[in-house]
Amino acid sequence: MTGASSGIGRATALALADRGANVIVHGRDRPALEALAARLDGHALVADLAVPGAAEKLARAALDLAERVDILVNNAGLGWAGPFDGMPESEAERLMTVNLAAPVALTRALLPGMRARGEGYLAYVTSIAGRTGVAGEAVYAATKAGLDAFAESLRLELRGTGIGVGVLVPGVIDTRFFERRGRPYARRRPRPLAPDPIGRDLAAMIASGREELYRPAWLRLPVAVRSTIPATYRALAGRFGGS
Repeated sequence: MTGASSGIGRATALALADRGANVIVHGRDRPALEALAARLDGHALVADLAVPGAAEKLARAALDLAERVDILVNNAGLGWAGPFDGMPESEAERLMTVNLAAPVALTRALLPGMRARGEGYLAYVTSIAGRTGVAGEAVYAATKAGLDAFAESLRLELRGTGIGVGVLVPGVIDTRFFERRGRPYARRRPRPLAPDPIGRDLAAMIASGREELYRPAWLRLPVAVRSTIPATYRALAGRFGGS
């Protein structure tokens, strides 16, 4: 479980443990992570996925602890808000590494074991930004769109293998994400959702083998409008969109 120090990751780790899973939690906040691991009677692995090679080391450390990983939850992610031409190159690289390259690397490292056993589940936390685009978050949206396409492609590739692939598509969740991206969430609507129910929903998605989950569920609507009448969607997004 990556990105488990707080927010959706922490909530999902708790929900999976409640369902009987032996959870290995990853994050960068050592005190918060170790406290969570103690509560779960699990293990904490501290790593910064923005560092080249960190994802591969994390996978090896998890296998050293548990010998096998049956569920991989790719939740860790970074944001950055502001005009694209004002975004430092280093920040763009960090987002692309953490949000996309790290989940790909973790999947590459842990999928062979799942294939050999004929069972497993790969979960990816994407974003509505990756399905619709968001002004001022071009790189973030691109990384989440890439992760979405990666998950969908894997799902098609792994049909019949016993390995499930699921995607959680969240909207605005009440976490420190907006603080960390450099711009607070200032819109009155939609109101941010609490992370605990989202974590329980994600754990339920994994348990059921479901392939996709929007939270809140009405987020399917703008995605459908964008797909069927893109000109109308862009006109509305230009008027009401933003982050």
